Amino acid sequence: MNVAGRRIHLIGIGGVGMAGLAVLLKDLGARVDGCDKYETPRTRWLARQGIPVATGHDPRHVVGADYVVVTPAVHPDNPEFRAARRILYRGQVLAALSARRETIAVCGSHGKTTTATFTAKLLRALGEDPAWAIGGETGAFPVAHAGKGPLVVEADESDGTLAQYAAATLVVTNCEYDHPDHFKTRADYRACFDAARARAKGVIEVPTLSPLPDAPAFAALAPHNRLNARAAMEVALRRGHAPERILAALAEVVRELPDRRFQPLAPGVYTDYAHHPTEMACAIGMARRVCAGRLRVLFQPHRYSRTKVLLKDFPAAFDGADEVVICPTYAAFEDPVPGGDSADLYAECRARGTGTFYLARSCAEAWEHAYLEHRPGDVALVLGAGDIIGLVPRIQADFGRSSPDGRTRTRMPLRNLSFFRTGGFSVGGGARHIVGMGSNLWISDLTTRDTYEKATGPAARPGATLRIAWMAGVPGTIGGWVKMNAGAFGHSVGELVRRVKVGGQWIPASACGFGYRTSALDGEIEDVEWNAAALAAAQSENAAGYLARRKKFPPRCCGSVFKNPPGDFAGRLLEAVGAKGLRVGGAYVWEGHANVIAAEEGANSSDILALARLLRLRVKERFGIELEPEIQGLALA
Repeated sequence: MNVAGRRIHLIGIGGVGMAGLAVLLKDLGARVDGCDKYETPRTRWLARQGIPVATGHDPRHVVGADYVVVTPAVHPDNPEFRAARRILYRGQVLAALSARRETIAVCGSHGKTTTATFTAKLLRALGEDPAWAIGGETGAFPVAHAGKGPLVVEADESDGTLAQYAAATLVVTNCEYDHPDHFKTRADYRACFDAARARAKGVIEVPTLSPLPDAPAFAALAPHNRLNARAAMEVALRRGHAPERILAALAEVVRELPDRRFQPLAPGVYTDYAHHPTEMACAIGMARRVCAGRLRVLFQPHRYSRTKVLLKDFPAAFDGADEVVICPTYAAFEDPVPGGDSADLYAECRARGTGTFYLARSCAEAWEHAYLEHRPGDVALVLGAGDIIGLVPRIQADFGRSSPDGRTRTRMPLRNLSFFRTGGFSVGGGARHIVGMGSNLWISDLTTRDTYEKATGPAARPGATLRIAWMAGVPGTIGGWVKMNAGAFGHSVGELVRRVKVGGQWIPASACGFGYRTSALDGEIEDVEWNAAALAAAQSENAAGYLARRKKFPPRCCGSVFKNPPGDFAGRLLEAVGAKGLRVGGAYVWEGHANVIAAEEGANSSDILALARLLRLRVKERFGIELEPEIQGLALA
């Protein structure tokens, strides 16, 4: 591939793999530029290398470009993708460039970045001038360098382009099935590695190597990193370097791991890129070695396809943790896949019957819990390859303000505020929530700063005191009924309202924004004034008739979980997808109505959240309808 003098534009140039490729292309004489969604330290580094980077995506960026390079993460709907004359993928370009020079290609399911980094740093320490393109920085060691010696590359198998490499030396760290979005079978995955082996002049099979020599400098290395270091040593040995010089240099090389490889963020807080069960078990093992207290893992599953295919392998990976908080799946470029949601993973872990697991609605919620519960000696391990890394500034800011000590906090239990009788703790200082009877309220298991206060005043009286016939048997306070525009049998309380008092101000019904099970009312409802004639008419009907038609709900439930979609009924849709009788942990769908989740002894809020997510996903998959939660707090996005 001759790129000299050609203009090459890289979409998403700030990505770790694309940035390295950009440096190599520029060294070969190409006129390289690119764009990314945001300015980052890496895009600023590229600019210092003489590579222009635009912020944002615009079709004008590709005008005049001979080639436009993308990764599979760039959707064909991207405006630059649509405007490009000739599209190339990063993997195929890097494989083509590697054919132009002596290349040491490091491949494998796990350990590629660390092994490639150790190799490039070791050769440099031994006096060579390697070039490299690696999927991670290590302190001041950048993702790429245009040296004149051998090219060390991290050869990615995820899109199949590993098979296109013709390396002088192919380093195979391991081969364990992954990337089911591209490789439909394990045989397909192995075949990709076999193709690279067949094209290579020499192959180093890392699992077959003799152990790394025992030495004090290597004592702190975890077993998997000893293998990675041994692989780098083998490369140097085969290049003719003396063993004693290699070991002396390697002792310095392994002192620092690449970023996001068990990287310390704050006292007792580490992050790791691990997202495959094998990698996760290794990272948790490293954390266990430095943890004197409770080991708390925050994990974000990476891609629906991987989560689904490896679902049965994940629970055992958490065995070394005392507590695991599962965050929403990072989609990358995938659409949701049944069986690949964070709720599926939570349910699988819960069914195993061992360990403490929680399900978070967001990565931020998971971190707040970990921070508020952190005590001296504890370790919090942030795992995942997705946007969970966005927590880093917040983690560092939180610890910059104060070192947490969960022992000193006053924790208010929240479980008795909801009819589900589940929930975690509040330490106060956050958003304020006014709670009525809790008949339509879900509260997370995770410790929070949010405060929950019981409503007071006229609107805190039970709704039953209004004696509205068609609301007979419906629990809740007057304020709760009005705020969510509660209703039954084709009616809603908003029909009866004249005006509502919020924050000392009276708001006419026409400005309350009443809709189906919702309103625009913001703040605590203090009082309600009713349309006397409408209320009297509702009171005059036969309440006994409505009560006879109302189902007797089980204890520890909050009634309908989802609102009815326009022109249909949530219960009908849920029954059609086989919801009745489904359960996660101690939460189950009531046999009497498919739109009711109840809690039994031993249930927690995460069970309810997971079950609700799974029900919603079933309906979306079957009917293309996204059900909206009716229960307050049960955010499922």
